[in-house]
Amino acid sequence: MSLPAEFHEIAKRVNNWGRWGGADETGTLNLITDAVVREAVATVRTGRRIPLALPLQQDGVQSGLIPGRINPLHTMVQINQEIFGPDTVATSDDAVTMGLQASTHWDALTHVSHSGKIYNGRPADTITAHGGARFSSIATVEHLLSRGVLLDVARARGVDRLPGDHAVTQEDLAEAEDFGGVRVRAGDIVLVRTGQVRLALAGDRQAYGYPSPGLSVRTPEWFHARDVAAVANDTLTFEIFPPEIEDLWMPVHALHLVEMGMLQGQNWNLEALSEACAEEGRHAFLLTASPEPFAGATGSPVAPVAVL
Repeated sequence: MSLPAEFHEIAKRVNNWGRWGGADETGTLNLITDAVVREAVATVRTGRRIPLALPLQQDGVQSGLIPGRINPLHTMVQINQEIFGPDTVATSDDAVTMGLQASTHWDALTHVSHSGKIYNGRPADTITAHGGARFSSIATVEHLLSRGVLLDVARARGVDRLPGDHAVTQEDLAEAEDFGGVRVRAGDIVLVRTGQVRLALAGDRQAYGYPSPGLSVRTPEWFHARDVAAVANDTLTFEIFPPEIEDLWMPVHALHLVEMGMLQGQNWNLEALSEACAEEGRHAFLLTASPEPFAGATGSPVAPVAVL
């Protein structure tokens, strides 16, 4: 089934192809300028640090809903081994097999394609089995640090967790801004809290994945108008799942990653950050969230930290 006219109309309004030149591979991260970083650093008042990553573990959030995306399988390959001979220093080493997007992660701009294209109009077949993504792999994101803004939609609506059928709208985002006393601006990394991760933290992987609240197909225009650099949230699928428009699967992914060139993050644990922001009465902070530089990869684990 082809993508509906409504999708293509939104795509035209948010498209950033060529905005930073035909050779660009990093999209809206170009909005994080030196001046933006200096202003981000200036948000730090107390030095309080809040980790936002879920643990990398075999009983992680993946339940089989997304084919091939396996939880981390951790193996010890050396245990107190004296590799230089008896009575020398002993070492222990580990190996891991996992889906790069199994836990807290960033999606690279090449994570999805539509109509045979990836970001900046490049052909989708530039992603190959042996080489991975030739353009816009996660390794092109060499550093990611900016002002973070928590849009705590759940707390703004007076609930611990949004219901599974709640599509987060532009109005929800604006209300969360007002609730937090903050204004999203160019170069920000926006974190949208639904509270859905509470199910994963309680050990219910199936309920965490489906049904899930998430971003509406109509929110990319809001992020585009604000010149947001990247967006992450606390769900498995990022956008509402099942979709709000029947048979239109993953439209927000396509609009953000392909049309806008904007990174998406999923499975972020925003619970402690929500408490901290409520306690301190502010929802903007320094956020460091650089991905692991896997060459050719379409996503990467990340261990983000908010500094208040």
